[in-house]
Amino acid sequence: MQALRSLLFNAVMFGSVTIYALLSLFTWPFPPLARYRFISQWARFHIWLLGSLCGLRYRVEGREHLPRDRTAVVLAKHQSSWETLAFQQIFPPQVWVLKRELLWVPFFGWGLALLDPIAINRGAGRKAVQQIIEQGRQRLESGRWVVVFPEGTRMAAGQHRRFGIGGAALAAGTGHPVVPVAHNAGHYWPRRGFLKRPGTIHVVIGPMIDSHGKTAEEINRLAETWISTTMARLDAEYAGQD
Repeated sequence: MQALRSLLFNAVMFGSVTIYALLSLFTWPFPPLARYRFISQWARFHIWLLGSLCGLRYRVEGREHLPRDRTAVVLAKHQSSWETLAFQQIFPPQVWVLKRELLWVPFFGWGLALLDPIAINRGAGRKAVQQIIEQGRQRLESGRWVVVFPEGTRMAAGQHRRFGIGGAALAAGTGHPVVPVAHNAGHYWPRRGFLKRPGTIHVVIGPMIDSHGKTAEEINRLAETWISTTMARLDAEYAGQD
């Protein structure tokens, strides 16, 4: 039965993206925040559908750590497609650092481009980091948060990859704080996985990391240590449910 529910969810998601992407093209003349408010409704709908159809919901711990009067850089664990949808509901208006190839995907990439992401060539090295700093500064100053998945790609539950420096360099270069985020979505919606398992994804927002007076390496180390420690807790929590 869960396989049937997952199949129906996928059918709705992939079918609706074409229609919504075409509708999103009409938002092009509007400012980025107005475009975001319209386009992000697609993600919000699918988070609702996951709960209603697949029994997959979420809870958030640590909302009190979110800065209320300024924009921030989110450094988050990346395990699933789920967080790319749910973060649009959990956090203020945002842009993401992502690989530029995603913008080339028909329909989906068109809508994504309208959200004004920071689309990088991951093989560009220092040039990519500089692009993140320059474009990230502009996005932050315009009132939008910047979401970075420092591992660079989705990692299977229980796996870890060394953090890239881009997000931390943006924080160090602009003075904006870092909000570290851990979650266990990979146990419920695995990367490249078809089945959406019912349950409650646990999202943990960590204490804000003040970037003033810190190097990018120091910021990265603090974020990576907190996320790794918190992921160990979340993985143990999930294992204890079996």
